[in-house]
Parts: sequence; structure tokens; C-alpha cells
Amino acid sequence: MMKTHVMIDLETMGNGNHAAIVSIGAVVFNPSNGELGADFEEVVSLNSSAYYGDIDASTVAWWVNQSEEARSIFLKDTPKSTLKDALNELNQWLADLGEPKELCLWGNGKDFDNVILANAFKACRIRPNFVHWNDLDVRTIVRMGRDILGINPKETLVREGVHHSALDDAKFQAQYVSVIWERFTQVQLSCAQAGLVEGVNS
Repeated sequence: MMKTHVMIDLETMGNGNHAAIVSIGAVVFNPSNGELGADFEEVVSLNSSAYYGDIDASTVAWWVNQSEEARSIFLKDTPKSTLKDALNELNQWLADLGEPKELCLWGNGKDFDNVILANAFKACRIRPNFVHWNDLDVRTIVRMGRDILGINPKETLVREGVHHSALDDAKFQAQYVSVIWERFTQVQLSCAQAGLVEGVNS
């Protein structure tokens, strides 16, 4: 069964598993060629997310030192949703992409984006349209690219968009994950052609 790959990025007011979410970004991508598809972005009211999640002082201080563009999500005039509304919107967007078992959700770190998002759904008593066994970790594939392939596109690719914009970060993560994925595919093909492996998985 073909999977739909979705890159998730959260901006939060903490770094724990129950951090308060202030924005959600997501983009569909094809890791075989880096092509980006449909995307999603929602800014969340801090008053709402703080009711369900944790805020820590070090993250608040960190946000103070970020760019005006990144901090624009906190401005009074920036449209914001409650956490429940944002999660329901994301859930519908994911449902439009496919059944939970068809979606692979990528996030940064085995205990950050995907775990925080799942905990937010649980806190709001909303059943998410994804399953934890399809979680994939950006940091793991970056380490594999660096240590096995000798490449680090996270550092070498030209970055576009605003740093710490959830959607822009998600798009960039999708791009450098795809570079590593493509390189592994090329290695596999080379091994198959050399008779070192029996075949290539589709």
C-alpha cells in the first residue's frame, strides 16, 4: 500500500511532551523526489493552548530573541484558533488525505512534534486521524545521512521562508529528508545493479 508522507512542525511554548502549541504547520511531500503537495497552517491562541499544555520560562525567553516575522504569530491582529478548533481543522485536513493507516507523519524527534501533537489530541478528547506506528523521525534520518552517507542537507540546502514559522519549517524539513531518502534509494539501486542485493523494494 502506498503511503502519503506528511511533515509536521509545531511551534510551542515549552519543550516537554505536553508543551503548549502556538502554531501547527504540515505539508504533504514525496520523499522520493522532494515534491511538495497540499499544506496546512494554523495559529493557536496561547490562552487556549495553555489550558491544555505546559509553558516554561526558558522557551518564553527564547521566543523573545527570535525574529519579528517568527514572533508575528503572537500579535493581536494575527488570526488565531482555539486549540480544539485547530486540531479539528488539522484532523479534517488529514482525513481528506487518506485513512490513518495510509498516512506517515514525520516530526522532529521521537519525543517532540508527534508526541506533543498526540498529547494535545488526547487532552482535547479528539480522536486523531493518524496512528503512532506510522510516526517517522526527522532527526534519525538526518543522523543516518550524516553518519552513513556523509551528507547533511539540513546544513547545506538553501533555506527559504521564515525560521520558526511552522509551515516554512515543515517544508524545509521535507526537502532535506527527501535528499537523504533519494540518496539511500540511489545506493540501493547501485547495490542491486552490482548484484549485492536481490532487488529494490518499490
